[in-house]
Amino acid sequence: MLKALRSSSCLQQARFTTGASCLQYNSRHVTKLTSSFNGVLRSALADKNPKLFQRVFFCSDSSDGSGPGPVSAIEEVESKSTAAIVPTSIKKPDDFLTVLALPLSHRPLFPGFYMPIYVKDPKLLAALVESRKRQAPYAGAFLVKDDPGSEATGSDTEKNIYALKGKDLLNRLHEVGTLAQITSIQGEQVVLIGHRRLRITEMVSEDPLTVQVDHIKDLPYSKDDDVIKATSFEVISTLRDVLKTSSLWRDHAQTYTQHMGDFNYSRLADFGAAISGSNKVQCQQVLEELDVYNRLRLSLELLKKEMEIHRIQESIAKAIEEKISTEQRRYLLNEQYKAIKKELGLETDDKTALTDKFRDRIEPNKDNIPPHVLQVIEEELKKLQLLEASSSEFNVTRNYLDWLTALPWGNYSDENFNVAQAQQILDEDHYGLTDVKERILEFIAVGKLRGTSQGKIICLSGPPGVGKTSIGRSIARALNRKFYRFSVGGLSDVAEIKGHRRTYIGAMPGKMVQCLKSVGTANPLVLIDEIDKLGRGHAGDPASAMLELLDPEQNANFLDHYLDVPIDLSKVLFVCTANVVETIPNPLLDRMEIIPIAGYITDEKMHIARDYLEKTTRDACGIKPQQVEVTDAALLSLIENYCREAGVRNLQKQIEKIYRKIALQLVRQGVQKEPESSETSSDKQIESATESNESNDDTTTEEAEVVNINDSTTLADGASALKDTEATITIDKVWVNEDNLADYVGKPVFHAERMYDQTPLGVVMGLAWTAMGGSTLYIETTTIEQGDGKAALNLTGQLGDVMKESAQIAHTVARAILAGKDKENNFFANSKLHLHVPAGATPKDGPSAGCTMITSMLSLAMNMNVKKDLAMTGEVTLTGRVLPIGGVKEKTIAARRSGVKTIIFPLANKRDFDELAPNVKEGLDVHFVDDYNQIYDLAFHHTQEK
Repeated sequence: MLKALRSSSCLQQARFTTGASCLQYNSRHVTKLTSSFNGVLRSALADKNPKLFQRVFFCSDSSDGSGPGPVSAIEEVESKSTAAIVPTSIKKPDDFLTVLALPLSHRPLFPGFYMPIYVKDPKLLAALVESRKRQAPYAGAFLVKDDPGSEATGSDTEKNIYALKGKDLLNRLHEVGTLAQITSIQGEQVVLIGHRRLRITEMVSEDPLTVQVDHIKDLPYSKDDDVIKATSFEVISTLRDVLKTSSLWRDHAQTYTQHMGDFNYSRLADFGAAISGSNKVQCQQVLEELDVYNRLRLSLELLKKEMEIHRIQESIAKAIEEKISTEQRRYLLNEQYKAIKKELGLETDDKTALTDKFRDRIEPNKDNIPPHVLQVIEEELKKLQLLEASSSEFNVTRNYLDWLTALPWGNYSDENFNVAQAQQILDEDHYGLTDVKERILEFIAVGKLRGTSQGKIICLSGPPGVGKTSIGRSIARALNRKFYRFSVGGLSDVAEIKGHRRTYIGAMPGKMVQCLKSVGTANPLVLIDEIDKLGRGHAGDPASAMLELLDPEQNANFLDHYLDVPIDLSKVLFVCTANVVETIPNPLLDRMEIIPIAGYITDEKMHIARDYLEKTTRDACGIKPQQVEVTDAALLSLIENYCREAGVRNLQKQIEKIYRKIALQLVRQGVQKEPESSETSSDKQIESATESNESNDDTTTEEAEVVNINDSTTLADGASALKDTEATITIDKVWVNEDNLADYVGKPVFHAERMYDQTPLGVVMGLAWTAMGGSTLYIETTTIEQGDGKAALNLTGQLGDVMKESAQIAHTVARAILAGKDKENNFFANSKLHLHVPAGATPKDGPSAGCTMITSMLSLAMNMNVKKDLAMTGEVTLTGRVLPIGGVKEKTIAARRSGVKTIIFPLANKRDFDELAPNVKEGLDVHFVDDYNQIYDLAFHHTQEK
């Protein structure tokens, strides 16, 4: 059907046009087919540049078998490449009946299409080069059959093919292939263009494989067949849709028309099968089909599948596009907007500023932050960029990042391991407390030897006002650690310790996270105040929540509910304070190291008042030292008659009361601050006035004499002397002594518990321990009535269950001892006794008054007085054995405060007494007993001697 071009003008026209035909058709329907498809082609092609391709091939018509013989192929090459230039004098394609066999691994080569292949066989490649030199640039391209027993990939199959030779390779090739012209050879790459179908008849040579072929043509068909025409029009319609979907396929169509000329039925089928994405087996089936109608039908099926795949692809793309939410699109637009603002140099938005702030926080300390925390921070920063600034989750994420980046991850302060310097700091802040200071120095010494200090849990227990909180602050200063204090007294919410969940409104992290953010270091000293007063409410048990915080084995991975990432608290030094250790839960108490602080004796209170309290109060009131003098006798009277408690807080309040009244008195007298220029001379005058007034302690105030100062001084730099100045300074110095102390602090508070000149019958002094420290109390026993069978015991004094039981035991033991000492004495059998503990409005309970009660009852029964300066403590069993008690130091201090010289302790408490400071034990006659008979001898020995 396709006619040969017989003139050079026709050749030139075919070279510069895209699909215009110089052919003459014999049939009307072929003309309609050609013009119809060319119209479709022109509408589908966007580029009508006639110079799009620089190579034009003309090949013989091998489709219908009705046209004339094959025509020449001419190639024009503008570049100076190695592409073959085939002159018009070479042999015709029909002359090539023996060709080199080129195996194709992926797809068959259709007539009119380019295909680059890589030839790995050096002999085959050399044969192809040699063939081109002999002006025989043709070879046979045959598709390789799949190996039924192999599941290798395409690259593996290609390697296996090149390993085959001779008959083995021939058996793997399809019989029907394509006569291909070798257009260029670049290294191992060989570019082929298909011309016509071939069939292998026999093998000529094995290496490289050369075969003998027959040129096969399409079977004859009727061009007026309506079925063929309808099928061809449907193929054209489908091709129109296919060509609209991809520019690559439009390029294929344009190239094909340049190389093959106009379309006919056979070429239409080949084109449709070639551009489809079908597998190689289906394409080979089209290539082997010689019936034009069947070929059109097969090609139409492949094109329909191609369109169906494209429609599925479009539906998938559309579905995915619809899944992109409004927030995501807005995020993309925001990112573009930020990029534009960055390029223009405009200010950044809030989210970017926040992100930069958080990143700047962690950048200096990034190497010390644990990897899992860094991962959480990065995830939250990405999440922050995706959220809207107006959403509630944005605020939650921002606050979370604020806390997470503000913590001092791995940032430790330099500790002080100088024991001498720490000793000096502790002595500056506190007087006494030797055992507490020794424990802190031990901790520093261990840290110095190890090179690092591990966090510990120290619990300072003692009555109020003994300086537990200030000791914690001094420890922090001695160790050069940051100090943080929080009180857990009455705390009933676990979230205060462990933090809230972030999902709650107003969620906050726990106290420890707040502490780390506040101090800025990961090894502070944390003072947990009033740990014995932890509450328990509906929000859980805080004491149980404190276990993880204070357990040295667990706090290395302390998990706060708000942060939800582990925090290392192993380097934190915890110092707890408590008044009563007994109220602390045992599991929590087990994790602490208890350091008891019993209180201060009178001598220690005098030093504290002089060296600490008085100076602090005087500075707070704005009074100069030379304006007030508080005598030692006044301080001693203040301590003994007003401030007998174990601590010094009440003593500080009384001193503040004195100085406030003095400040008011000075202001009323018109005393003002002295000028700075006369400060030196004024001090000298004050000293002289003080010396003149020291001899008179009866008056409250004395007026200093008026002194005229005429002083001429010469400056060091040789300036002229100052003029004589006359200054008149009036100073009223206030004296506070024992006589006028009541004018400042009122009448004395304590009058009871004084020593009797002669202890009455039935009265014995006992030693008790209270939350305020140690105290002395008298136990009194008297007879209500006597008579046969009147034995009874009444108890008063707001006694608890323990002391009531002690009184009953004491009554029984006293009867047994009396029976042993004097069998004829029936006092207990015929007497109704009344035992009373004074200060009845004060509740009292504890196992330390048994021996005192027994002695009181025996004193009444035997009509013997107890030694006047004797005090005792201890519990007695029914067999008379004395049991150990607690609070030895507190009770010893209370005995010294009351002027007691002789003390009786249980023998088991001897070790506790030996550990006391020498100044506490000084001047005391202490006896340690194991049986009540020893107490009897000590209490009544002087009476027996008389």
